Amino acid sequence: MTDTALTVHQTSRPTGFPTPDHFRFIDAPVPDPSPGTAVVENLYWSVDPYHREMMDGDFELNAPLEGRALGRIIATRDPVALPEGEIVFHRKGWRTHAVVAPEEIRRLPRHEGVPLSAYLSILGGTGLTAYVGLTRVARLREGDDVFVSAAAGGVGTATGRFARLLGAGRLVGSAGSPAKVRYLTEQVGYDAAFDYHTAPVTDLLAKAAPTGIDVFVDNVGGDHLAAAIGALRGRGRVVRIGTVGQYNTPDAPPAVFNHADVVEKSLRVEGFLVSDYRDVQEELYEFAVPHLQSGALALDETVVEGFEGIVEAFLLMLRGGNTGKILVRA
Repeated sequence: MTDTALTVHQTSRPTGFPTPDHFRFIDAPVPDPSPGTAVVENLYWSVDPYHREMMDGDFELNAPLEGRALGRIIATRDPVALPEGEIVFHRKGWRTHAVVAPEEIRRLPRHEGVPLSAYLSILGGTGLTAYVGLTRVARLREGDDVFVSAAAGGVGTATGRFARLLGAGRLVGSAGSPAKVRYLTEQVGYDAAFDYHTAPVTDLLAKAAPTGIDVFVDNVGGDHLAAAIGALRGRGRVVRIGTVGQYNTPDAPPAVFNHADVVEKSLRVEGFLVSDYRDVQEELYEFAVPHLQSGALALDETVVEGFEGIVEAFLLMLRGGNTGKILVRA
């Protein structure tokens, strides 16, 4: 335990891509817990695409940023609900130390052979998003052919691995570099993948999935969504998770597609917030943990060392510099 705590504040609203100048590290003494609370020393932090959207107005300026984190309780004034030494999940990230109440944390289960980082990646909000998207929104059926945009990111890699375990047919992914394309096909289990910089997405998808697709898991929007609408077979499903392609370019044109396809092919387009599906967390553990323990399910993580690197990790993620889920480790 150190005597100094660090927090990250957002200092201004970005236009386009954020820079390090939009953030400031603040030094302060390690906080003391008030009655009924505890102090958590954080061990892992998650940086996520949704943070960029919140920077436009949801995050308060000159105040600690929120975010998912894992940490160890180092001082407590509620030893029953918040025992010292317990590893917990909470949402007061972007700081080295946080004061938490019992209702603000979740104790982590102890699964033998599962790395701690997994509870922020494949077993955390990232994996839960992928699992809910496939099982609750797409209602994936065995043999369904699936297309995933931003397939080399955290949700994209989790979606590919889960879809394979759930019995999907052909898996197709898009990514932003040749190296990521190779990673998807050689490591994650995608049958085909393409670099969306090389040609129009409609043409690339038609080549990768010449007979069409049944499910589109969309993390990007824009031209990917338009291409997928055209490629979907009858009663196809679109799972809208995010629009990362527009986070830093708010004036980007919306997807242009034949809206009649939605009716004539009986398509379903549905978005969701993973926060509405927290009751599925235990089901995710039951599904994924045995596969992690057997080696059938691998972790896709990019880990940045040291809390001082959290801003750079966030900016790296926004520019597509990560493969899989990006995490910061103390």
